[in-house]
Amino acid sequence: MKEIHLHTFNTGFGTIRTAATDRGLALLVLPGVSRDRFEKLVAGYYVDHDISEANTANLVAAKQITEYLNGDRRSFRLKLDIQGTPFQIKTLQQVARIPYGKTMTYGQVAAAVGHPGAARAVGSANARNRLPLVIPCHRVVASNGIGGYGGGKVMKRKLLLMERAL
Repeated sequence: MKEIHLHTFNTGFGTIRTAATDRGLALLVLPGVSRDRFEKLVAGYYVDHDISEANTANLVAAKQITEYLNGDRRSFRLKLDIQGTPFQIKTLQQVARIPYGKTMTYGQVAAAVGHPGAARAVGSANARNRLPLVIPCHRVVASNGIGGYGGGKVMKRKLLLMERAL
Protein backbone atom coordinates (compact mmCIF):
# COMPACT_ATOMS: atom_id res chain seq x y z
CA MET A 1 0.00 0.00 0.00
CA LYS A 2 1.20 3.51 -0.83
CA GLU A 3 1.61 6.07 1.94
CA ILE A 4 0.61 9.71 2.30
CA HIS A 5 2.67 11.60 4.87
CA LEU A 6 0.98 14.41 6.80
CA HIS A 7 2.54 17.37 8.59
CA THR A 8 1.24 20.52 10.31
CA PHE A 9 3.33 23.57 11.18
CA ASN A 10 2.76 27.14 12.27
CA THR A 11 3.94 30.29 10.51
CA GLY A 12 3.47 33.99 11.04
CA PHE A 13 0.57 33.72 8.57
CA GLY A 14 -1.09 30.85 10.48
CA THR A 15 -1.19 27.05 10.46
CA ILE A 16 -0.18 25.27 7.25
CA ARG A 17 -0.79 21.58 6.59
CA THR A 18 1.01 19.45 4.02
CA ALA A 19 0.73 15.98 2.57
CA ALA A 20 3.51 14.24 0.67
CA THR A 21 3.75 11.04 -1.31
CA ASP A 22 6.99 9.20 -1.95
CA ARG A 23 7.23 11.28 -5.16
CA GLY A 24 7.18 14.62 -3.32
CA LEU A 25 4.99 17.31 -1.81
CA ALA A 26 1.45 16.70 -3.05
CA LEU A 27 -0.89 18.93 -1.05
CA LEU A 28 -0.57 22.16 0.90
CA VAL A 29 -3.49 23.88 2.61
CA LEU A 30 -3.30 27.48 3.63
CA PRO A 31 -4.14 28.99 7.01
CA GLY A 32 -7.83 28.97 7.75
CA VAL A 33 -8.42 25.41 6.53
CA SER A 34 -9.40 23.24 9.47
CA ARG A 35 -7.70 19.97 10.31
CA ASP A 36 -10.99 18.18 9.60
CA ARG A 37 -11.25 19.75 6.11
CA PHE A 38 -7.59 18.89 5.41
CA GLU A 39 -8.14 15.27 6.43
CA LYS A 40 -11.23 15.08 4.17
CA LEU A 41 -9.20 16.42 1.25
CA VAL A 42 -6.46 13.85 1.89
CA ALA A 43 -9.01 11.03 2.15
CA GLY A 44 -10.65 12.12 -1.11
CA TYR A 45 -7.47 12.62 -3.12
CA TYR A 46 -5.49 9.66 -1.78
CA VAL A 47 -8.04 6.89 -1.20
CA ASP A 48 -5.50 4.15 -1.89
CA HIS A 49 -2.88 5.48 0.56
CA ASP A 50 -2.20 4.72 4.20
CA ILE A 51 -1.75 7.83 6.36
CA SER A 52 1.69 8.16 7.90
CA GLU A 53 3.77 10.71 9.79
CA ALA A 54 5.79 13.39 8.04
CA ASN A 55 8.56 12.37 5.67
CA THR A 56 11.55 14.33 4.40
CA ALA A 57 9.46 16.07 1.72
CA ASN A 58 7.09 17.50 4.37
CA LEU A 59 9.92 18.66 6.61
CA VAL A 60 11.96 20.27 3.83
CA ALA A 61 8.79 21.98 2.55
CA ALA A 62 7.94 23.28 6.04
CA LYS A 63 11.42 24.79 6.37
CA GLN A 64 11.34 26.43 2.94
CA ILE A 65 7.76 27.70 3.26
CA THR A 66 8.55 29.21 6.66
CA GLU A 67 11.64 30.89 5.20
CA TYR A 68 9.55 32.24 2.30
CA LEU A 69 6.84 33.62 4.59
CA ASN A 70 9.54 35.22 6.78
CA GLY A 71 10.95 36.98 3.70
CA ASP A 72 14.14 34.87 3.69
CA ARG A 73 13.48 32.79 0.54
CA ARG A 74 12.44 33.75 -2.98
CA SER A 75 12.13 30.35 -4.66
CA PHE A 76 11.54 26.74 -3.69
CA ARG A 77 13.66 23.68 -4.33
CA LEU A 78 11.25 20.87 -3.60
CA LYS A 79 10.24 17.58 -5.15
CA LEU A 80 6.60 17.90 -6.14
CA ASP A 81 3.87 15.40 -6.95
CA ILE A 82 1.64 17.56 -9.17
CA GLN A 83 -1.76 16.10 -10.06
CA GLY A 84 -4.31 17.27 -12.62
CA THR A 85 -5.27 17.18 -16.26
CA PRO A 86 -2.52 17.80 -18.86
CA PHE A 87 -3.77 21.41 -19.25
CA GLN A 88 -3.81 21.98 -15.49
CA ILE A 89 -0.29 20.58 -15.10
CA LYS A 90 1.03 22.67 -18.00
CA THR A 91 -0.63 25.76 -16.52
CA LEU A 92 0.76 25.10 -13.04
CA GLN A 93 4.24 24.53 -14.46
CA GLN A 94 3.99 27.95 -16.15
CA VAL A 95 2.74 29.56 -12.94
CA ALA A 96 5.69 28.01 -11.08
CA ARG A 97 8.02 29.94 -13.41
CA ILE A 98 6.60 33.36 -12.45
CA PRO A 99 9.48 34.99 -10.54
CA TYR A 100 9.23 36.32 -7.00
CA GLY A 101 7.92 39.89 -7.06
CA LYS A 102 6.36 39.58 -10.52
CA THR A 103 2.84 38.87 -11.70
CA MET A 104 1.13 37.64 -14.86
CA THR A 105 -2.49 38.01 -15.81
CA TYR A 106 -4.69 34.98 -16.41
CA GLY A 107 -4.63 35.89 -20.11
CA GLN A 108 -0.83 36.09 -20.19
CA VAL A 109 -0.55 32.65 -18.62
CA ALA A 110 -3.08 31.28 -21.13
CA ALA A 111 -1.03 32.68 -24.02
CA ALA A 112 2.21 31.33 -22.51
CA VAL A 113 0.80 27.79 -22.43
CA GLY A 114 -0.38 28.06 -26.04
CA HIS A 115 -4.07 28.68 -25.38
CA PRO A 116 -4.74 32.39 -25.89
CA GLY A 117 -8.27 33.17 -24.88
CA ALA A 118 -8.32 30.45 -22.18
CA ALA A 119 -7.99 32.86 -19.25
CA ARG A 120 -10.98 31.30 -17.47
CA ALA A 121 -9.46 27.82 -17.83
CA VAL A 122 -6.24 29.18 -16.31
CA GLY A 123 -8.29 30.52 -13.41
CA SER A 124 -9.90 27.12 -13.01
CA ALA A 125 -6.50 25.37 -13.05
CA ASN A 126 -5.24 27.82 -10.41
CA ALA A 127 -8.32 27.14 -8.28
CA ARG A 128 -7.40 23.43 -8.37
CA ASN A 129 -3.74 24.08 -7.47
CA ARG A 130 -2.98 21.71 -4.60
CA LEU A 131 0.33 23.44 -3.86
CA PRO A 132 -0.33 27.17 -3.32
CA LEU A 133 2.69 29.24 -2.29
CA VAL A 134 5.04 26.61 -3.79
CA ILE A 135 3.25 26.95 -7.14
CA PRO A 136 2.60 30.67 -6.66
CA CYS A 137 -0.91 31.10 -8.06
CA HIS A 138 -1.13 34.28 -5.95
CA ARG A 139 1.11 35.83 -8.64
CA VAL A 140 -1.63 35.39 -11.25
CA VAL A 141 -3.85 38.44 -11.30
CA ALA A 142 -6.88 39.65 -13.22
CA SER A 143 -6.33 42.22 -15.96
CA ASN A 144 -8.55 44.62 -14.00
CA GLY A 145 -7.45 43.92 -10.43
CA ILE A 146 -6.08 41.39 -8.01
CA GLY A 147 -8.39 38.47 -8.87
CA GLY A 148 -9.37 35.60 -6.61
CA TYR A 149 -7.32 33.30 -4.40
CA GLY A 150 -8.07 30.11 -2.47
CA GLY A 151 -6.56 31.65 0.66
CA GLY A 152 -8.70 34.77 0.25
CA LYS A 153 -7.99 38.16 -1.27
CA VAL A 154 -6.55 39.49 2.00
CA MET A 155 -3.86 36.79 2.03
CA LYS A 156 -3.20 37.24 -1.70
CA ARG A 157 -2.68 40.96 -1.15
CA LYS A 158 -0.36 40.29 1.84
CA LEU A 159 1.74 37.87 -0.22
CA LEU A 160 2.00 40.27 -3.16
CA LEU A 161 2.87 43.17 -0.85
CA MET A 162 5.50 41.00 0.88
CA GLU A 163 7.01 40.31 -2.55
CA ARG A 164 6.62 43.99 -3.48
CA ALA A 165 4.56 42.92 -6.51
CA LEU A 166 1.78 45.44 -5.81
